[in-house]
Amino acid sequence: MQIGIAIAILGLTTQAAGSLRAQKRVDRNVIYGMYSGLALLMDIHRPQEPNGIGLIHVSGSGWSAPLSLDARPLKQAGHVRIEALPLVRQGYTVFTVNHRATPRFRFPSPVDDVQRAVRFIRFHAERYGIDPGRIGAIGGSSGGHLVSMLGVLGGEGDPDAESEIDRLSAKVQCVVARATPSDFATALAGSGASSLLLGARLRPGADPGSPEMRIAREASPVTHVTPDDPPVLLVHGDKDDIVPFELSEKFAEALSRAGIPAKLIRVRGARHGPSFPGASNPPDIGAWAGEWFATHLLHREP
Repeated sequence: MQIGIAIAILGLTTQAAGSLRAQKRVDRNVIYGMYSGLALLMDIHRPQEPNGIGLIHVSGSGWSAPLSLDARPLKQAGHVRIEALPLVRQGYTVFTVNHRATPRFRFPSPVDDVQRAVRFIRFHAERYGIDPGRIGAIGGSSGGHLVSMLGVLGGEGDPDAESEIDRLSAKVQCVVARATPSDFATALAGSGASSLLLGARLRPGADPGSPEMRIAREASPVTHVTPDDPPVLLVHGDKDDIVPFELSEKFAEALSRAGIPAKLIRVRGARHGPSFPGASNPPDIGAWAGEWFATHLLHREP
């Protein structure tokens, strides 16, 4: 028994050491914006051998953020280990972000924050050794919603903005989204989490012209798909009881109709979560994402 424990500890130590070797350093708590005296923070994970590509990572659970003053920040959630750090090991510079979250804040505040983060990253691209014209985004669940919005929204900067940062585009050039809530006006209508985000209780069959439906459509990535959107990889468990798999199917169909390079990976048996619980052979989302970004941002042959 003691030998087994020792081997397990050695394995964990070796894995941790490998992660440290692949990561040159982490710049913690970089302020990318301010809101009424509160700082919007990101962590910047720098690889040992950077490939010149920056990725913004948005963790899930932004619709259920705890209210405790001791709560763990989104940028340090377990999603970072599963979704972001494998990409750092592949040479990507990854920016993991906090954003304003429910229940205190609602749409469009989280979208505004991640757009500001992209503009900040783009403005300081030379400092971080990345290409400002090739920025990708990855996230799951509520984070999948936000990175999808970074892809489908126009993201135009304000040329008259006081801040030079806010004059830049917030649109990313490639997206990987897991379990994306793509349409609030249909499958998510009436859910408690979406009501918190939208600030309105949307009942199934609501009047299409109602203010609630207008907000739902505005917050839905599928509403904003246009032919100039970037390539999107969608990954979703088909037993997801939080965000229905059909929402990724609908989103993929809309992207394809617009001529956008899009792919939906169906994870059979998987429920909601970055580790794909329930899947008989849990996938390596870091490998899938790395290949997608390499194809569309590094222009490598798949």
